[in-house]
Amino acid sequence: MAQNEKLAELSSAGVAVWLDDLSRDRIRSGNLQSLVDEHSVVGVTTNPTIFAAAISGSESYDDQLHALAVRQVSVEEALRTITAADVRDACDLLRPVAERQPGDGRVSLEVAPGLADDTDATAAEAAHLWWLVDRPNLFIKIPATEAGLPAITETIANGISVNVTLIFSLERYKAVMDAYLAGLEKRVAEGGSLDGIASVASFFVSRVDSEIDKRLDAAGADASLKGKAGVANAQLAYQAYEEVFSSDRWKALEAEGAVAQRPLWASTGVKNPEYSDTMYISELIAPGTVNTMPEKTLMAYADHGTPGTPVQKSYDDAAAVMQAVRDAGVDLDDVFRVLEEEGVQKFVDSWDELTTSVREQLEDKA
Repeated sequence: MAQNEKLAELSSAGVAVWLDDLSRDRIRSGNLQSLVDEHSVVGVTTNPTIFAAAISGSESYDDQLHALAVRQVSVEEALRTITAADVRDACDLLRPVAERQPGDGRVSLEVAPGLADDTDATAAEAAHLWWLVDRPNLFIKIPATEAGLPAITETIANGISVNVTLIFSLERYKAVMDAYLAGLEKRVAEGGSLDGIASVASFFVSRVDSEIDKRLDAAGADASLKGKAGVANAQLAYQAYEEVFSSDRWKALEAEGAVAQRPLWASTGVKNPEYSDTMYISELIAPGTVNTMPEKTLMAYADHGTPGTPVQKSYDDAAAVMQAVRDAGVDLDDVFRVLEEEGVQKFVDSWDELTTSVREQLEDKA
């Protein structure tokens, strides 16, 4: 079937369109397949919040929950069995995409967010989830906390593809790229193959605006600064990406068969209704990137999205925006610290909600 013209043009500009959502209903109904066929979707991301909504609001999990209850499995085992099944099915659906577009056709599954400050436990669970789903087009999501960085290196060195999540600052993003390169280097040093290993770095956008806008209001700053920092911050991240993946260090790995870790724009659903509902797509168009979108945002761009200024032509303006935000009295280091802590906590809360929901359904179906 014909692809939506606006999303096809976005793909032609080098932006891989991924869906930030997954559910068993979406897979079984054919909705996910139709998004691939008609809306240029070539990947899927998930998180604990997405699974909490999927499992608590559907009868599609009832038979599996009943079987798990009869077997008297633990809540934790049931939770991983259910989420892994959905991710495995989505990987199979997207396998043809992965075969024709290496790096795409990927589905992400996140390590338990409560492990965000435990390097060894994160790496161990990443290995377990990779084994459990057992699909080459899987991404394991690991948060870009300080403890997560060495876990990323270890996981890549073990030949496991990674989606690094919850990146907010340029400083942390540079550390994430370093962790990826270090993992590749370790694997090469140990005689391992780089074939099939891929990674994306999920740089969050709208949450940056939400936090900075709040602080600009509190500081009585010029209102014209609001709604600009999220895009500017991401544009500067792409500049950093270009620098790292044109370096001699990278070229040595590329010669060994490595593929670049692509920037992924996450949190692209607009939270302020006063802003354009497609701004986090239109203003972040650049080659070799991924934009993972909630379905509402994807459909908005399909309907009325238009390309903005190319990212590579925006670096000077982006730097000026971030400096103006600092000059207005906003402590960016504190902004990014708060966003990381809140991001981890939101996923922990969703994970707890999901665990409670699954426990109650297991008890009900026992």
